[in-house]
Amino acid sequence: MTLDKAETSKILGNLVEDVKNGQCILFIGAGVHAPPSDDSKYKYRLKSRPRLGRELAEMMADDCDFKKTFPDESVLDLQRVSLCYEVTKGLGRSKLVDFLSKHVQEGKTPSPALQMLAALPFKIVITTNYDRLFEKALAKQDKDPYRFVYDPNPPANEPTPDLTTDPTIERPLLFKMHGDLDKRESIVITDEDYINFVQRMSEKDIVHPVPQTIRFRMQRWPTLFVGYSLRDHNLRLLFRTLRWKVDTANFPESYSLDKSPDPLILQIWQNERHFITFVTEDLWQFVPALYKAVQGEEFRV
Repeated sequence: MTLDKAETSKILGNLVEDVKNGQCILFIGAGVHAPPSDDSKYKYRLKSRPRLGRELAEMMADDCDFKKTFPDESVLDLQRVSLCYEVTKGLGRSKLVDFLSKHVQEGKTPSPALQMLAALPFKIVITTNYDRLFEKALAKQDKDPYRFVYDPNPPANEPTPDLTTDPTIERPLLFKMHGDLDKRESIVITDEDYINFVQRMSEKDIVHPVPQTIRFRMQRWPTLFVGYSLRDHNLRLLFRTLRWKVDTANFPESYSLDKSPDPLILQIWQNERHFITFVTEDLWQFVPALYKAVQGEEFRV
């Protein structure tokens, strides 16, 4: 069951107020780089856009002869294909990270949608993107984030770095949950990387890979997911882990921007368990509308 227009309007009204008050957590995925439709007034050229997961997987599959080696498997499975790329003779981990840097960061620019999100008063932003495009968009808004990057191999028993003060609109907290290309050892992309990541997510509080400030606020502030599909079981696992031991009756509102949510996920996560409210709109319609509602004016390209 999807929401009718009245329900959607009421929910989005609540979201706008939370964003205005600086009490909403923004969660950004790779889908934020999706191109606008041909008839959109916004433009985002192909050469300026980072390649998305399926595109990356197909290109990697060609390089490591994935289809020949694993004829019954999908060349669109990025975790599996990237693992093949990593273990293929003549390629390896270093070239894998070089490949990612070339196709998701070098010569790429923030889209208008990403610039709009950077302009809004989010104090905490989490991203699974490896690139620095959101940081560039923040800089255009004269924002200087406190930046933390996931560490797959931290020093033993050393507390996870965190803020000693509250984040602000001018100095938001930005957590790169799946790593950053400028810290090559931090990247989470292969099957093995995700296994290590899941193991780390079960660590004790003081060494948990997600800063305590984020985990504290996620139990109290609503979250807006942009650029994700909740069909990704890793994202659902992450969401459940960060809200672990919180009574569902006390869950803060969470919103997932997804024009075509999976019917089974919608049924379970929205209609039955009330974990998520799906906003079934296009990225390039919703983000400009959110920007205008919060800022009181349209975004100027």
